[in-house]
Amino acid sequence: MLSPTTVFLPGASGKADFWRPIAQELAGRGPQKLLGWPGFGEEPADPSVRSLRDLAGWTLRQMPPDPANVVAQSMGGVIAAQIAIENPKRIARLVLVATSGGVDVKKLGGADWRPDFTRENGQLPKWFVDDRTDLTDQLEKIQIPVLLIWGDSDPISPVAVGEFLRSKLPSACLAVVPGGGHDLARTHADETARLIAGHLFADS
Repeated sequence: MLSPTTVFLPGASGKADFWRPIAQELAGRGPQKLLGWPGFGEEPADPSVRSLRDLAGWTLRQMPPDPANVVAQSMGGVIAAQIAIENPKRIARLVLVATSGGVDVKKLGGADWRPDFTRENGQLPKWFVDDRTDLTDQLEKIQIPVLLIWGDSDPISPVAVGEFLRSKLPSACLAVVPGGGHDLARTHADETARLIAGHLFADS
C-alpha cells in the first residue's frame, strides 16, 4: 500500500521552504507536497483569499483527493484544524507544531506576535493579522490521530497551549522539545523529524 501524501503547511511566513529541512529528513517515506500561502512570498496572490477560512478552502483545493497526512506550523495549524473539522475524510494523520490551533493563546500565556511581525513584514496581506478564528468549541470533532509538538521555550505558543489542545482533541499526544522555541523545524530539525516520522509512519 502506498503511503499517503504528506502535505506541509507553513506559518505566517507563508514560505513553502520553511519545511524543507524536515521534508528532506523524511524523503523516501511517500509523496510530499510543500505549500506556500498565496500572496506570501513566492506564491502569487489569490484575490479570493481574504480570511483564514478562505485560505483553508484554497489549501483543500491544493491537497490530493485521497486522505493526506498534514504537518502544520503555527498559523498553518489553524488551517489544518479547520480542514480536519469540516473535511475529516481528507486528512489521515495530523501533526500540529507550535500553533494556536484556533484557540486564544493570550489566555494561556502566549505573547502577541502581531505588532512586531507587521512592522517587519509590511508587504504581506493584512487580513491574517486581523483574523481571530476561534475553533475551541469544535476541536472535539477532530477524531483522527494528532501529534502536538511544542518547544518549552516558545513565547508565542507556550506549552500550556499544547496541553490545552491535547485536552480538547480526542486522539492527541503531546511531545515537548527541550530548549525549543517557535521555529522547531529549523532549530531542532532532527528531533522534530524523528517525532513526525514516528507519528505518521509508525505502521509502515
